[in-house]
Amino acid sequence: MTPEQSKAWQAFCRETGHQGDPVYAGPFGDGPELADTLVNLILADQKTATCSRKAWYEAQGEPLPAAGDLCLLCDGSGVPRCVIETVSAQIAPFSSGDADFARAEGEGDLSFDWWREAHIDYFSREAAREGRTFDLDEPVIFEHFRRVWTCPTPVE
Repeated sequence: MTPEQSKAWQAFCRETGHQGDPVYAGPFGDGPELADTLVNLILADQKTATCSRKAWYEAQGEPLPAAGDLCLLCDGSGVPRCVIETVSAQIAPFSSGDADFARAEGEGDLSFDWWREAHIDYFSREAAREGRTFDLDEPVIFEHFRRVWTCPTPVE
């Protein structure tokens, strides 16, 4: 964590009584513009779900998301914005995604078609960086979360 992220996490712990480190500290997405969009949707309580490729976690040596995980989310510049808590995380083929999950992701026009195409594009870019090809039946983690804390500005 950067010093600013650490300061935000310490403020969260002081205010909530939590002890320990976040499971993840950083942005969602694969670039600053997408990270800003996603964190702003979370701050507006429009985005309450995300999905990620199981293979990404395996390639990074990271644990899979689990209920109770706490993550410090940042914007595209790495500035801490909020803490989310995983409510549920289920592994299933990407092709099993549905309209309810697409709406919970809160992106685009909230339709299943938009969600599907945007995620195929994103997961294909991500897999290509790993020298792989994304498959529609590849296992992904369908994760629901809730925002539990918003970083004050500036973080004290």
